[in-house]
Amino acid sequence: MKHKRYQNMAGYSFISPFLIGFFLFTIFPVLMSFYLSFTEYDLIGEARWNGIENYKRMFFQDELFWHSLKVTLIFVVTSVPFKLIVSLAIAILLSKIIRFSGFYRTMLYLPSIVGGSVAVAVMWKQLFGSRGAMNAILESMNIPAVAWLGNPKTAIWTIVLLVGWQFGSAMLIFLAGLKNIPMSYYEAANVDGAGAWRRFVKITLPLLSPVILFNLVMQTIGGFMTFTPSFIITNGGPLNSTLLYVLYLFRRGFVFFDMGYASAMAWLLLFIVAVLTALVFTSSRYWVHYEDGR
Repeated sequence: MKHKRYQNMAGYSFISPFLIGFFLFTIFPVLMSFYLSFTEYDLIGEARWNGIENYKRMFFQDELFWHSLKVTLIFVVTSVPFKLIVSLAIAILLSKIIRFSGFYRTMLYLPSIVGGSVAVAVMWKQLFGSRGAMNAILESMNIPAVAWLGNPKTAIWTIVLLVGWQFGSAMLIFLAGLKNIPMSYYEAANVDGAGAWRRFVKITLPLLSPVILFNLVMQTIGGFMTFTPSFIITNGGPLNSTLLYVLYLFRRGFVFFDMGYASAMAWLLLFIVAVLTALVFTSSRYWVHYEDGR
């Protein structure tokens, strides 16, 4: 009994750094932000309890809140399918490559490693600037230059393109799913005379649907948390056309020092993402197919 207790204490001592870090840097900040969402707090003075005033102000007084939520929903609805389609298409191409496949996977994954960095966002800003490479290409074809970042109708699409360019993680997950599909299914379809598109629709998509579900959930969560491109490339402009939710949350908390309101926005974002994730999982029973037939 004493030896067992000693083993338990030894185990807890080994995991104590993780436990201390988890409670100190994860659990405590989460609980603290929940408390602050019901307070008026400016990061300098003491937090003053104001009940649900932050939430009432958010829903009934703050037009920018609704605008940022609308922009974020448009961004997620467009960028997530675009990223999934691109990553799936490239994964299918890579699955057919035998020689130097590891090299190609590495090269195509690189944008995902550096894509979320400030340096790449600055590069993207220069690329789509008024005198950037994109306009230089257009002018070389006698096409008028486009104010990509200065036009509210086009600014958001530059960020969508940047996010779609970071397809590496989703691509690798799709590639792993494709490798697990038995080739005997495709061989049987070939014998029956099924074409490439029919094999894709009837075999690849159904057997890959669990992987699609995983990527859809992860990319949707990541889409709602997108911050760096909007902050670096356009800073929410022009005319707040790229004011994503997290960027507006950042402004409320660290520009206007309205941390209580920012905490309320953070908890609402958690609720929105949780509801959307639950809806995706609920709908999965109609389009996700598992090998055991569930």
